[in-house]
Amino acid sequence: MQNPYLLLTPGPLSTTASVKHTMLRDWCTWDDDYNRDIVQVIRQKLAEMSGAPAVYTSVLLQGSGSYGVEAALGSFIPPAGKLLVVANGAYGERIVQMAAYIGVQTMVLRTEEWQIPSVNELERTLQRNVDITHVALVHCETTSGILNPVADYSRIAKKYGKTVILDAMSSFGGMAIPMSDWGIDVLISSANKCLQGVPGFAFVIARRELMQAQGYARSLCLDLQDQWRNMDPDGKWRFTSPTHTVRAFLQALLELEQEGGIEARAARYCTNHQTLVAGMDACGYKPLVVKTLQSPFITTFLYPESDFDFSEFYQYLKQRGFVIYPGKVSKTQCFRIGHIGDVKPEDMRRLCAVIADFNRHKDLANTMST
Repeated sequence: MQNPYLLLTPGPLSTTASVKHTMLRDWCTWDDDYNRDIVQVIRQKLAEMSGAPAVYTSVLLQGSGSYGVEAALGSFIPPAGKLLVVANGAYGERIVQMAAYIGVQTMVLRTEEWQIPSVNELERTLQRNVDITHVALVHCETTSGILNPVADYSRIAKKYGKTVILDAMSSFGGMAIPMSDWGIDVLISSANKCLQGVPGFAFVIARRELMQAQGYARSLCLDLQDQWRNMDPDGKWRFTSPTHTVRAFLQALLELEQEGGIEARAARYCTNHQTLVAGMDACGYKPLVVKTLQSPFITTFLYPESDFDFSEFYQYLKQRGFVIYPGKVSKTQCFRIGHIGDVKPEDMRRLCAVIADFNRHKDLANTMST
């Protein structure tokens, strides 16, 4: 069955028919065909995507990406640790909320949602607060579509001997992230983002010595070290595995390789973004974020006029084959359009043509009402 619309969202997103087709088969969670030939292959491929597979290892965890983030905070930060969160959007704030729930002492370096925190201010904060042990960063803040300069942040954090935890939910697989070169100790992402799988599990890539060390988990289900110790020898999960999702993810990884790897996918996403922004500009819609800070994964657009009705706009697009996202920026009226997943530049052009039709429809309706 063909999907009635494209998901132009930050994930879940539109997947290929071949990824969906792999979920038609059932799998036994204790069989080598599943654990050895699927789970372990995925884990190795993820470690290789770190850029340094001898340094990093990976573990899969049931649940959404947020489960992975909370698991990383709870597993890697000791009771006496202190976390600094660099936040400029809802997902940085979610890390703050998670840390509070599990009792991690936390500071926040915070800016407006359309700005990036200053690298110099990060350094001053670390200089003034020597008891900080861990720094948490968000790569692509999908609240706004900003791509934060995490390589610069991580360089400063490592200068002061801090452990760096990166939420790369909406960026991993859509651009190169050389973890060792950037100084990233722990990276969290999800199956249903730039790697173009389906929802069902998160994954964590971390330095081997961190995964092998004693953990500090505040939760049995979110104990990453215990999950890793069980999974590392033979691919077996501690608890019921989302088998269909996992098999679909392996297919998605194979299709990434067929596309030409991360470099080719990044080029497609960048072209998607550029095509979208140009078409939206012609329709009178302006991005919230300045061009130099914009990610190639999702773009936030300002409402074009005071009487703009997002619900009407949303339904008009949905009926014509496109689903977009409402805004998440707290102080600005806006909406978001993702350009990741099984989406191509011609899809962006078709979308912009539909939006141009919407504008004409609105103009005609306004003319008739007067």
